Amino acid sequence: MRTTDNNGGYFKINDENIHKANLSRIANKSLLKLQENNADLLVFPHSLGIYKDDVEKSTIFSMDEETITTYNLMGFVGCNDSQLTITSRFSKEDSKDYFLHYMLQKVFSINLLDFDQKSNNENIWDFLIYLFPYFLKKAYTQGMFKAYKRNEYNNANIKGTININRHIQKNIPFRGNIAYSTREHSYDNDVTQLIRHTIEYIKVHPFGNGVLAKDNDTREIVQKFVFVTDSTYNKSQRNKIVAKNLKAFSHPYYFEYKLLQKICLQILRREKLSYGKENNKIYGLLFDGAWLWEEYLNTILKEKFLHPENKTGKHKHYLFEGNKQSIYPDFISKETPIIVGDAKYIPLDKHVSYHENSERAVSIYYKTLAYMYRFNSTNGFLIYPTNNQDNRYEELKIQDTEGVLKKIGLAIPQNQEDFINFSSSIKDNELNLRMIL
Repeated sequence: MRTTDNNGGYFKINDENIHKANLSRIANKSLLKLQENNADLLVFPHSLGIYKDDVEKSTIFSMDEETITTYNLMGFVGCNDSQLTITSRFSKEDSKDYFLHYMLQKVFSINLLDFDQKSNNENIWDFLIYLFPYFLKKAYTQGMFKAYKRNEYNNANIKGTININRHIQKNIPFRGNIAYSTREHSYDNDVTQLIRHTIEYIKVHPFGNGVLAKDNDTREIVQKFVFVTDSTYNKSQRNKIVAKNLKAFSHPYYFEYKLLQKICLQILRREKLSYGKENNKIYGLLFDGAWLWEEYLNTILKEKFLHPENKTGKHKHYLFEGNKQSIYPDFISKETPIIVGDAKYIPLDKHVSYHENSERAVSIYYKTLAYMYRFNSTNGFLIYPTNNQDNRYEELKIQDTEGVLKKIGLAIPQNQEDFINFSSSIKDNELNLRMIL
């Protein structure tokens, strides 16, 4: 089954009762609750709930007897043999989701120029292969993963626990060797072996070599993992290595490897997950559109605007004196006069509820207006994506003040012949956006 984000409840449920039963296990439940019991459900951003960004409270979709209503989440989710793909709302029924691919390319610095050579039925799991180098490099900033490993030896330099049974098997008649085992710190361990198996898996993917050789840093890190695992790597041991890594590790230092481990498992277990071989387990790969849209806009605006991050505390500000009530506007201009802005992924140019005189409609502007007041600014903006042919621009003057709120719709040119033309067209729209600001 296939629908789009923010579909307004127009997607009709398949009449088959089995699909309703499977999807009901996913519907109307918070992401945080779903992830607690389903390790094969991977959601970006992966820091759900840690930074109180409310992403963890959202649902993938809500469902009643007849329809499914989606929100800001995009990607793929399934239970048993019932699967639902949620594309961006700018993707047409039978075409590729250029917009989602483009935002992923910008945010994660990946190269998708070969995107159009793939079939129309591109599997959503391929996103993980594109994202692998990003998280590989992020994990490697903490160094090569080292863990205790039990090694078996049979020589005269005994320095561990003697293995009597193995000694009898190997050293009778006695020739001077002793069979023993030691527990040693090693770069060649279950986690690095998992990463190595993932590297070898990606190499045989149609675009694998391009992904692993996208830049010098990626190539060098890949070579280092190949080197430390080369003496013991065995393709036939892949299932065994996967099984050893199914239980997530907890480490006070190598915490970035935890997500990399999860991504590797998803890539290597792709076939098993895609066909729902684990009864009643929920699996999938999802991106929060609001988060992705905000990070994408940052790649466009970063020359002139700061992008405060509640996940790192970078560019933190406070609402009240005495460093009380930390705040993180989406965008603050680097120069004066101060301009503050907010990223809105919701379809502001479509849904009636965003225009009518209601509390919900007015609340869209509350946060930006509060930030304008806090920074003594008379200039604010909202940026949202629109499927109009050209960018939309509207100035909202705040009653009885000098303040102006710009409401800007960035045009998403989804109706293009190929991904290259899409990229070229949206870059023109990005340039026009920067000129407006």
